[in-house]
Amino acid sequence: MGFAAPGALGLSESLAYRASSPLARSPGFLLLCLSTSSLLAAASATRAYNPHAWSTSSAPTCPVSRPFSSTCHASSTAPTYTYRIAASYSAKGHRLAPETNLFTQKPFEGHKSALTDLKECKRQADASRPRPRSGQDAFFVSQVGATSSTVFGVADGVGGWADSGVDPADFAHGLCDYMACAARMHPAASTKPGPLRPKDLLQVGFDEVMADKSIVGGGSTASVALGAADGSVEVANLGDSGFMHLSMHAVKHVSRPQTHAFNTPYQLSKTPERMLVQMAVFGSSPLADLPKDANITSHRVRHGDVLIFATDGVWDNLSPQDALGVVSKCMLELGAWVEKGDQELDVSEDLATLTQANKATQKANAKSLQARLAFAITKEAKETSLNTRRDGPFAKEVQKYYPEENWHGGKPDDIAAVVAVVVENSTA
Repeated sequence: MGFAAPGALGLSESLAYRASSPLARSPGFLLLCLSTSSLLAAASATRAYNPHAWSTSSAPTCPVSRPFSSTCHASSTAPTYTYRIAASYSAKGHRLAPETNLFTQKPFEGHKSALTDLKECKRQADASRPRPRSGQDAFFVSQVGATSSTVFGVADGVGGWADSGVDPADFAHGLCDYMACAARMHPAASTKPGPLRPKDLLQVGFDEVMADKSIVGGGSTASVALGAADGSVEVANLGDSGFMHLSMHAVKHVSRPQTHAFNTPYQLSKTPERMLVQMAVFGSSPLADLPKDANITSHRVRHGDVLIFATDGVWDNLSPQDALGVVSKCMLELGAWVEKGDQELDVSEDLATLTQANKATQKANAKSLQARLAFAITKEAKETSLNTRRDGPFAKEVQKYYPEENWHGGKPDDIAAVVAVVVENSTA
């Protein structure tokens, strides 16, 4: 993410400038489903980037106020679903490395976590594997307790903290680690009785980061989802990380970014005491958004749907039409969506096999559908960010608000994309 909160002393990001430009900017396996130019051109020709225009959906959506564990229409024969998830990532200034910069979720564990302390859980997690090379972006995937529900999401560290000697990656990665631990330990780590909710999980993660003395400061956006076995998905989105819900070559929902001003998203933050003192001297204060400020939405998914959660390294470079083009091409080429005739599409009978859901006791690999989708999104965003001739959503926003800048091309940034493919259990 580009900019820290306004008013935070010394937190403006060190960015490379275009010649004579006052506007700051960031510096700059499987080769399937990576050519999307024809689909992207057709999409971009039909409509300009406008998240609000994609927000309407014909899919049924339950009220946000309902208990999340319930369904819209109770039925003893209602189908159940699993979420086959993978993540792909690439740090700014690093080459794309699909073989190593890839994550797939662990197999389901039918028992509760033996851990009862969140800090010990994070310590063990840190010791068991290196931090993903995703720069200041972070992500997580975890089952909820011993249930079949799954939580997943992304967080984007505010890069401006680096100017003050604070590693912004610590906040984002710490937030995701604590949320993953709290979900796996549920209900032991919950602060509220009842089903786990994404906003409550975000609150737990934030509280733990604030209490963790090894994380001296920083800030982050976050987009967190909880997918239940009944096909209900609830999302807490804070800032300009975000998500898309795709179904059969159609956009069902696009999240709306939360911003205070241009390129200044809502963000959770932790400010060191020394900086608070300095700010007080100059009469300023840090931006202090909270988990309760997150936008909450509820959705219904079905067999063959695709969910994309990503940081602004993706959304600043790919429009909803672009992302739809990448996913549709992948799903069709790999046989996950099939043409029925008369330009109609259906979900393939091989979807469970493609996502390796029929091997539930094994971790999915790089050949799984979800891994290929995640890599295709990351690759398209990476290439677009480095393309000085293709204007992405960020460039179009700059042209809208700062026309005198003559800004063109992509926006180099850290990139993290988490993709979930919904599979009905009867087909797995």
